[in-house]
Amino acid sequence: MNASRGGQTAVVAVLIDSPVWPWRGRKWSHLVSDVSYAELHAFVEAELGIPRRAFQGDHYDVPEDLYDVAVAAGAQPVGARELLARLMAAGLRLKKTRGA
Repeated sequence: MNASRGGQTAVVAVLIDSPVWPWRGRKWSHLVSDVSYAELHAFVEAELGIPRRAFQGDHYDVPEDLYDVAVAAGAQPVGARELLARLMAAGLRLKKTRGA
């Protein structure tokens, strides 16, 4: 997928799943990159304004009200299983530690 930023076209490999994950009375999506964390951070900063401290190690949690904004900005909607498979295939999935 291509997105225009500052008159340039850039390939975006940012993926978002549906906002179905409940937490604190809201529904959330996961936003990841299957290219690099740097690409993910740049997308979030430029397009969503979510603070860097919200990064969850390999993804950002995106509230339901920002889902359409993320998609309009170039995030590719995918199912949760595809998102996880692509994150793992890229070697960017963090493994959970026991007791966490």
